[in-house]
Amino acid sequence: SQEQNNDNSYGAVTVAIMTLEAFSGMWINAFIVSVLCISWVKKKTLNSNEKILLLLGCSRFCYLCISWVYFFLSIIYPKYIYVRPILQLVVSIQSFLSYSNMWFSACLCVFYCVKIANFRNGFFIYLKVKIDKIVPLMLLVSVLFSLVISILVYDISNKPHCNNRNSTVQGSFWKASIKMDKHIFPSFFVIGCGYAVSFTTVIFSALLLLFSLWRHKRNMQINSMKDLSVDAHIKAMKSILSFLVMYSFNFIFLILKMIYATKKESPVIFLIEVFHYAFPGVHSLILIFSNPKLEKKLLRIVSCVKHNVCMK
Repeated sequence: SQEQNNDNSYGAVTVAIMTLEAFSGMWINAFIVSVLCISWVKKKTLNSNEKILLLLGCSRFCYLCISWVYFFLSIIYPKYIYVRPILQLVVSIQSFLSYSNMWFSACLCVFYCVKIANFRNGFFIYLKVKIDKIVPLMLLVSVLFSLVISILVYDISNKPHCNNRNSTVQGSFWKASIKMDKHIFPSFFVIGCGYAVSFTTVIFSALLLLFSLWRHKRNMQINSMKDLSVDAHIKAMKSILSFLVMYSFNFIFLILKMIYATKKESPVIFLIEVFHYAFPGVHSLILIFSNPKLEKKLLRIVSCVKHNVCMK
């Protein structure tokens, strides 16, 4: 029938777009992880910025792998996916990796802010001196917090009404169930607060860095010489503002996902999934061009590929 053909076309387009985004994102994040691991082996050490980028790249690569495999199998073998405990485990792992990469991104924003911004506040000076020792603690807290959220997600998705396949839509945790009764609402509230806190952290870091840049440029107006500190401020601001824009869209889409979770094949759900698959890759690509080492390696690879293609 015409309706069935339309559904098949819609499904084929969805699979093609999700696959392209997932594999592009996996390649980008695998590149980040590979470069940093090679540097780690050579230098026997990583700086704080590289530690955050390494964990961020690993979490995003794993997230895209698991999400794509689950998405693909949910279309090919849905009867084997939507059963206990597979569905509960998958959505729990997805939530852990999703939260991890959001919090690692927030840690990166905080690191840029503390490392580059200039304030005379005693506490800020203390953070600037101790930031390299604080970063591992921030990453550990991020992992532990993500683990707590994933356990909450597993508990929610394990509720009896969450196993009703009629209320389950292909995708992630938010599609497993949207029935928010008095027992589940507190857990949803905690999960939403986790996203809100990471978003607020990025906003706060961006505002502090912007204020530091404005004050520093004002103090340097009488000096006609080029100031390297201003360049560092501007480069960090570009990165954090890109984080802020993408985080804003991400937060909006997360709210929309909760609202539209029970509506199958909705255009809004399609747009949400497209964005969520694109976010890890696009954001990581911005990180590559914000990092001189990663940018140099990527441009070298692109030039080699272009040269080989031209030779053929």
